[in-house]
Amino acid sequence: SDKKTCLVHTLNGSGLAVGRTLVAAMENYQQADGRIEVSEVLQPYMNGLEYIG
Repeated sequence: SDKKTCLVHTLNGSGLAVGRTLVAAMENYQQADGRIEVSEVLQPYMNGLEYIG
């Protein structure tokens, strides 16, 4: 096939609203004691951190 793969990128987070994305994650993972759970898929990028706060 003559199909060519094109790579895409964003500059300075221009592909999404970074603040809104962060707030959405915080709202969905906040625990009753106020800590924020780090989802399993993000833990490798945060040195294994399980909670913030």
